Amino acid sequence: MQTRRGFLKRGLAASGATFFAGAASGSLAGNANALTLGGSSAKAPEWIMPDEGERHAATWMAFGPSEEIWGRRLQRATREGVAVIAKAIGSFEPVNMLVREADYDVARRMCGDSVNLIVQPIDDLWIRDTGPVFVRTRSGEKAGVNFNFNGWGGKQAHADDAKVADFVTQKAGERVLRTSLVLEGGGIEVDGEGTAIITQSCVLNRNRNPGVSKAACETELKRLLGVRKVVWLPGIAGKDITDGHTDFYARFAQPGVVVAHLDNDTSSHDHAVTVRHLDILRRATDAAGRKLQVVVLPGPNHVRSAYASDAFAAGYINFYVCNGAVIAPQFGDTQTDRSTRDKLRDLFPKREIVQLNIDGIAGGGGGIHCTTQQQPV
Repeated sequence: MQTRRGFLKRGLAASGATFFAGAASGSLAGNANALTLGGSSAKAPEWIMPDEGERHAATWMAFGPSEEIWGRRLQRATREGVAVIAKAIGSFEPVNMLVREADYDVARRMCGDSVNLIVQPIDDLWIRDTGPVFVRTRSGEKAGVNFNFNGWGGKQAHADDAKVADFVTQKAGERVLRTSLVLEGGGIEVDGEGTAIITQSCVLNRNRNPGVSKAACETELKRLLGVRKVVWLPGIAGKDITDGHTDFYARFAQPGVVVAHLDNDTSSHDHAVTVRHLDILRRATDAAGRKLQVVVLPGPNHVRSAYASDAFAAGYINFYVCNGAVIAPQFGDTQTDRSTRDKLRDLFPKREIVQLNIDGIAGGGGGIHCTTQQQPV
């Protein structure tokens, strides 16, 4: 039953921008020099991408649904969903929301005064993918990685969204780290202690990183994010706009503990791949050598009818961990909604579990995690 972002309406010709499948400044394939940042350094900073559950300075979001991409009915519901998520997170930590100038009044009315609105041109709402991946050193130096967003491999216009990573990083007052690697934040999950889970279908796809090997990718992620061990999941390419992002398959609850999605609908293209993912995760170890503990979150057996479609993202795994809370979806299936809440309470005993109706966003193939990007303290 689970699907993710369907191929949205706005085609390649609509943007007027040049779409690229490869790296922004040269290829990583067979070129070690392409992996360096500004030349070699005797003592380069050791960057670490913190676990999402570590303390945040703020959450970044984007009030970006447009009628051109979403259609009028779904745009309205998606705006409402973005506002509901922002206000829920805003009860626990600051929220910075990018918004087009033309949408400012609507965003202010829907989000209220607790959300900090920042005017900036944007194409869509998926800041998990368009925004920077924030990193820091053990000494407290901070930066944002720009992973060269290219519209999920040239599937959607992204002239404005390609500028979001630099804009957010600079607005946060941090330095920008550059790379030749092309990926989205939704395509990588980390535990903050050197382990990453990545879907091969997304990051090693030729529409992003043609000719790039696992080894070259891992070398670059070690430099940028402090990753020492990658658990590669196959994912599935071509079924959705993301080519199978990790954050709809597996998430770290804490180091050594992974929450994984299972699609019980045997007619779904995600059924077989989620079963395979569970097998891989249960046999995997992390960077510290621990065998992963895997907690399964099956999708709902049914969803509310209002925005149900083949593109509806009916999975609980796309939750967001903020200061003091876990913001998670509920889909109207009383049994699985309650079971998910109970499992999340067990996994995050010191956090409040807040379940939201985000059917408009799910109707467009996304989830709560997709709409957020954390800025660690």
